[in-house]
Amino acid sequence: MDSLSGFTVFIQVAETRSFVTAGRVLGVSASAVGKRVARLEERLGVRLFHRSTRSITLTAEGALFLARSRRVLAEIEAAEQELSCSAGSPRGKLRVSLPLVSSLVLPLLADFMCEYPDVELDLDFSDRLVDVIEEGFDAVVRTGELTDSRLSVRRLGQFSQLLVASPDYLARRGVPLVPADLAQHACLHYRYPATGKVEVWPLVPGPDGAEVKPPVSMICNNMETRLCFALRGRGIALLPDFCVREALTTGGLCSVLAEHVRPHAIDLGVLWPSGRNPAPKVRAFIDFLGARMFVS
Repeated sequence: MDSLSGFTVFIQVAETRSFVTAGRVLGVSASAVGKRVARLEERLGVRLFHRSTRSITLTAEGALFLARSRRVLAEIEAAEQELSCSAGSPRGKLRVSLPLVSSLVLPLLADFMCEYPDVELDLDFSDRLVDVIEEGFDAVVRTGELTDSRLSVRRLGQFSQLLVASPDYLARRGVPLVPADLAQHACLHYRYPATGKVEVWPLVPGPDGAEVKPPVSMICNNMETRLCFALRGRGIALLPDFCVREALTTGGLCSVLAEHVRPHAIDLGVLWPSGRNPAPKVRAFIDFLGARMFVS
């Protein structure tokens, strides 16, 4: 069990980057934390942290050990929950990776916290393709391709994307009738954080078969900025249908070039490590999303 305690201390130091803060969280002195880390490094035969008077950072070996340590503790926690007489009561830390579509999931996450107060949500919002198992996540919500042989998956629905602009913008700049008209418009684009590539708008090619490349007036790496700018009349944006439904209903935004956007559906699902029964907290999260997230 001393080894298990060493895992816990190491993870706390890695996450807080401080012996003092880690000790405060664990209820021990900073000196005790430092000694435990030193014993762990001696046993492993590697240095886990770069230490200076100003900072503590992980070495390359430390970063690798952190991912494995999280997996070990997650497995132990899952085993304890499955064997506990209260296994039907979801509890403990739930590490979830989610895409940067917060307007879709934030209300549900708040409701989940209310329904399961003994579950501690640890949320990581990112559009990078995380390694669920290696990085110690309990579950991940993804858009797009939902296949991974190491993971189980539950599809939550699909969404499409629409080109939208405000009535004020269209009154000032005119309504584009064909994709080529976009050359005369301000276009608000999205850059994928993981790759740095700009999203390609799914426009039907022109009569000559040439792909239309809309001009760039603004680029950002999230949805909220493009929605805000479109609502304020700053240009035309390609946005998920679920985030513009209310604005389309109230008249804050108008759909443009609908007949010139290629039909496409983007999958949304939740994935978790396969090969064993999910812990109660994970099962509760999966079932909660499956029952309440309606995207189509």
